[in-house]
Amino acid sequence: MNIAIIGSGYVGLVTGACFAHLGHRVVCVDNNPRKIASLRKGVSPIYEPGLEEMIRENTRLKRLYFTADIARAVEESKVLFICVNTPPKENGEADLSYVENVSREIAANLKEYRLIVEKSTVPVQTGEWIEKTIRENQTRKALFDVASNPEFLREGSAVHDFLNPDRVVLGVSTRKAEKILREIYEPLKAKLVVTGLKSAEIIKHASNSFLATKISFINAVSRICEAAGADVEQVAYGMGLDPRIGPSFLKAGIGFGGFCFPKDLMAFHRMAEKLGVHFPLLKDVLQINEEQKSYFIQKIEKAIWNLRDKRLGVLGLSFKGDTDDIRFSPAIDIVKVLHAEGAAIRAYDPEAMPGTKAVLTGITYCKNPYEAARGAEALLILSDWDVFRQLDYARIKKLMKHPVLFDGRNLLKPSAMHKLGFRYHGIGCLPPS
Repeated sequence: MNIAIIGSGYVGLVTGACFAHLGHRVVCVDNNPRKIASLRKGVSPIYEPGLEEMIRENTRLKRLYFTADIARAVEESKVLFICVNTPPKENGEADLSYVENVSREIAANLKEYRLIVEKSTVPVQTGEWIEKTIRENQTRKALFDVASNPEFLREGSAVHDFLNPDRVVLGVSTRKAEKILREIYEPLKAKLVVTGLKSAEIIKHASNSFLATKISFINAVSRICEAAGADVEQVAYGMGLDPRIGPSFLKAGIGFGGFCFPKDLMAFHRMAEKLGVHFPLLKDVLQINEEQKSYFIQKIEKAIWNLRDKRLGVLGLSFKGDTDDIRFSPAIDIVKVLHAEGAAIRAYDPEAMPGTKAVLTGITYCKNPYEAARGAEALLILSDWDVFRQLDYARIKKLMKHPVLFDGRNLLKPSAMHKLGFRYHGIGCLPPS
């Protein structure tokens, strides 16, 4: 099937490449000429495991194309997926101006039936606004349907998640739209959840908000564990064995980040307010998440006293491992505070440093983790890159001025670090005896 992906960011690019991988003919549209030129050369503007290889292979097979010409994409494609950015406004609600602009452009170029699909995360009732906008701005009265197909991709494993989904949600209002979407996803042999348009829109926000709630819950429990002398890892394990709870997202740390959870939580809260629904839990989840970063900084100050003029090594700047995304990264927020307090920061991240340099100045960026640790009075692990588990910590200890380790992701075994001679500080962990 001929498919257009309008917006070639994290969601759009992965969606387009994966649809092409499934055998569809896909054109990815973006208004950034430099991005289009780069993609045509097979170079991905984002780091996502397996994505660049998939882009090159499907470009070679002539199943994947890139253009800035939305008119051509509308003309040649039966299905149009809207994957543009929906950033938060100052009040927390989603900025849908990009969605509106794309809807207007679709309307101006619509000549015959097309299925327009929301893929961007949008608040409930957005589908109605898309339909209204297209109807009011059509130059020709062509038929069309609007559907919702929310994405559930985790950065760092997005390609795998797309090709191995636990469910695919299809929010439709006509049998024709449902039939087309079923045909598109048929190669995946996935569980399809067919709902109304509004239910599909809420499923995405409700899912992300619930997962964020689990993270904030276990982070709050981690503080109770430290105060009581318990171990949050053991507590989370015991909780996770209950099938009603499950182990996923019960990993204590410095808080969630990335573009989805913070943005979607704020948007869901604003959506509830606009609908007249009192939902204070969502604000509490966000507050706990913000407090977790401050709590971690307090742990550092308590262990090494003053921050001014202290050399601190930092491992990880992305909001989590296996991605170069630094949007809403708790690591960036923590480093900014430490730097403002006068600490000398030496940082390393496998993929995120090029993007970080544009938003975080005044710190030293290192070529490898060992360079970041050299001469450090404390070492901080702020992103859960698997490579950080595999480091030679005996070597790191020799490079450091003082063997103090703050593990903000509970990546390492406290007993092993203690045996090496580190003063190890995890999140909600018992100090080694």
